[in-house]
Amino acid sequence: MTSPSWSCPLPHAAFDRVTMAHGGGGTLTDALLRGPLRPLLPGGDAPLGDAAWLSAGGVRLALTTDSFVVRPVEFPGGDIATLAVNGTLNDLAVAGARPLALTTGWILEEGLGLDLLQHLAQRMRDAADAAGVSIAAGDTKVVERGPGEPALLLNTAGVGVLADGLSAPPSPQRIQPGDAILVTGSVARHGAAVMAARNGLDFGNLSSDCASLAAPLLDLYAHGIDVHCARDATRSGLGGILCELSKASGLGMLCHETRIPVHGDVLAACNLMGLDPLFVANEGCAALFLPPAQVDAALSLLHRHDACREAADIGAVTGEDVLMATELGTLRRIYPPSGELLPRIC
Repeated sequence: MTSPSWSCPLPHAAFDRVTMAHGGGGTLTDALLRGPLRPLLPGGDAPLGDAAWLSAGGVRLALTTDSFVVRPVEFPGGDIATLAVNGTLNDLAVAGARPLALTTGWILEEGLGLDLLQHLAQRMRDAADAAGVSIAAGDTKVVERGPGEPALLLNTAGVGVLADGLSAPPSPQRIQPGDAILVTGSVARHGAAVMAARNGLDFGNLSSDCASLAAPLLDLYAHGIDVHCARDATRSGLGGILCELSKASGLGMLCHETRIPVHGDVLAACNLMGLDPLFVANEGCAALFLPPAQVDAALSLLHRHDACREAADIGAVTGEDVLMATELGTLRRIYPPSGELLPRIC
């Protein structure tokens, strides 16, 4: 008689084809970048940021690019066009840049309604105007229709200059032991809203947090808040970027579950769909790392902006692992996501 062998199954990690899980923003996304796409990376194994910094004629320019494939293209609190503008602006802002201009590429499947197309083009224009940036160039392509409703895919690029008040851009390498960790708003709203809309679920006032963080972050920089690092918590959620930044900085983090703002309807939606709000996507929430002596001043500035009314101090940089102090008084280790969590949320 032999003893049973027990093991804890882990997500399969060896693939010879791209899977939806490769787009989840976790370990498989990293494997995609460090593997097949490695020839495109300028710095080999160097940490990847939200924007690249270039020099042109003595001027420091930030450049970023992004693609948006969310379905449905309209969801509570936003749409794909507004999302494209705000997402690109946020990538520039967390990199320490003042956004200047965007480009946009529209990939249209045949059969897409022209009324919907015009509506979304106007939404993009409105979002850019509200943020004070120009749409400097664009392109369109029409492709054959695939299964289901005709799709609309968007690609953007954004350019900016070093924000006033900064001598150096925020980066993971500037994170220091003892730094406070702030979030600019409540978490998991975007992913929960998109998943609810996709599955025909009604949670009352549930809506995306889709918003530009450029104004509040530029406010911090201009007032001398020494933001060591900033990262918008998109695809893999707050938990994913904490793990990513811990790896990049070589430092651990301790956060407190009871300090992380989560709306009740978001929590209810996540519980019903079996999702952990810590790993659900955001599109108007960022994590900030800064000296503890500047926390009160930073929160005071953030709370002036509608998108950051719920900004909170959630923890500190300490130790070696990413840990969560739970409301039960226990410590939970946070691991990077490794499977398919929320497909097509951006």
